Amino acid sequence: MSVSFKDEFERDGYTLVRGLFSTEEAERLREHYMVLRKRDRYAEDLVGVQAGSRDPLKRYPRMAQMHRWDDVSLRWLIDARLDEVMTTILGRSPYAVQTMLYFKPAGSRGQALHQDNFYLKAEPGTCIAAWMALDPVDQANGCLEVVPGSHQWPILCTEKADTMVSFTDITVPLPAPDAAVPVEMEPGDVLFFHGALVHGSAPNVTTDRFRRALIGHYIQGEAEQVAEYYHPALRMDGTPLELGVAEGGGACGEWVETADGPVAVLTGTHTVTRKHE
Repeated sequence: MSVSFKDEFERDGYTLVRGLFSTEEAERLREHYMVLRKRDRYAEDLVGVQAGSRDPLKRYPRMAQMHRWDDVSLRWLIDARLDEVMTTILGRSPYAVQTMLYFKPAGSRGQALHQDNFYLKAEPGTCIAAWMALDPVDQANGCLEVVPGSHQWPILCTEKADTMVSFTDITVPLPAPDAAVPVEMEPGDVLFFHGALVHGSAPNVTTDRFRRALIGHYIQGEAEQVAEYYHPALRMDGTPLELGVAEGGGACGEWVETADGPVAVLTGTHTVTRKHE
């Protein structure tokens, strides 16, 4: 595995591995989840399907923790290719804690800028995401947008998000409003990113295109605890392990002006909590 992935990850907080999975694999996964979604509701669903809703996200709500009941999802979550990249990046194999599937149909809202470890609370260390495109992903259908280098920031204090354009209700402030850059991807590409990396997405403004993505969340192998929602954690051979429950709270970063520019300082306190993303 190329050391450049590790270099990019350490410098920018993310690295894009193109073609990690084949186009055919991405297509099979895409169709698999479309079939599952049409069957309506599952134990780990955050919301149910509302077929007649005007909100596209209610007609195709995201799925979560599919690996707990779907073998296809479990096999993907602990796939050796994902493990190899993350082991190269992190220095040791991670623990797997979550699967998610975003359908993001035409006309749907995006997700406000956020940091994953605000939700997972992995300690010590952080979490890491593997974000796999199942469709061609570009700015029109709401590709992921990331803030390079923001993984070096602390977990920031949150503020209210604009729920007209985001399906989530909290976000984080940026020192520069145009700091986020788009990441365009093809089916089978996987973006790996650090738990403190600020990222999100704009609405899907197309009239006829999905932006389906399969996401795995992992925590560093040194981690001793993670938020309750993400238990049980799995080793990358699929065996479970016991970790402590992270309660969260505590200090968060606020921007202050210095002679060298804005710096995030741990002067704030988390006043908002969420059980999951």
